[in-house]
Amino acid sequence: MRAAISRNDDQLGNARMRAGNHGSLTEDQVLRYDTEGYLVLDGLLDDADMAPVRSALTEKVDRIAADLLAAGKIDDPLTEVGFPYRLARLFDGLTGDDFLEYGRSWRDRIAGYHTLMSNPKILDAVESLIGPEIFANPVYNVRPKVPRIAAGAVPWHQDKSYWPDANSNPVITVWISFVDATLENGCLHVYPRTQRHRVMTYEAEQQSGTGYLTLGAGELDLEPSRVVALPVRAGTAILFNDRLVHSSTPNDSDHVRWSVDLRYQPTDQDPMPQHGAGFLARSRRHPERVATQEDWLAERPERTHPVP
Repeated sequence: MRAAISRNDDQLGNARMRAGNHGSLTEDQVLRYDTEGYLVLDGLLDDADMAPVRSALTEKVDRIAADLLAAGKIDDPLTEVGFPYRLARLFDGLTGDDFLEYGRSWRDRIAGYHTLMSNPKILDAVESLIGPEIFANPVYNVRPKVPRIAAGAVPWHQDKSYWPDANSNPVITVWISFVDATLENGCLHVYPRTQRHRVMTYEAEQQSGTGYLTLGAGELDLEPSRVVALPVRAGTAILFNDRLVHSSTPNDSDHVRWSVDLRYQPTDQDPMPQHGAGFLARSRRHPERVATQEDWLAERPERTHPVP
């Protein structure tokens, strides 16, 4: 693996961004994030926080069930099956290609997702790392890891491989599970301290048909003893740097491992419009510009009619 680079530039930049912030993380938590490249916030969200997202996920599954029913691929939309199991049951007996028609991850504009991305508990944690001028990056993903579907396993990669030329540093991923993430259903795995490296070479994974990016051959000499598996309970958030190498394993359970990954960055960084429309999530300087749910649904990055 490449030698680590000097991170003095990031350290100085972080100190400048964090000066005077009112974030929720302790000094020890910030130090752990800076050192290891990730931080686990156990039970950050409660059932009330997760309810709008589960409602949005249910709405999406309703649409998929209606499509499958209309196409004659199923004969029952399984509306009575519980949240963790329904999507798995709908695709039981169908193929991976059937699933990939809906994408390996989803980025719909459903109101519950904006509620999540604007949740003060999440923004308070992010503020501790980049300060109070926070832009919600357009690359957010809903991850339905369905049992026995190839798209469920994600190979070793850095998130920044998906935007290597963007002038966005740091970008913080906030990964949240909406069911208990376990070793059986394919929890997240991280390779600590790899955030100290610039973007590694990468290529498209060839086996699953998903087009996921994976590290180039010889880029990482994986030491199994250094890999950290992160089984977590529902509502837990895992924050990590977009250069941290990570992966997730297949889902060998009987239910869907539902997760959502959100991304945040300082407002003075590249908003990456080629990936969609992000939005101003928090600002101490210009609170009147913070985007409302109506703005986000209309793909506007800031409030249309700022409060005087």
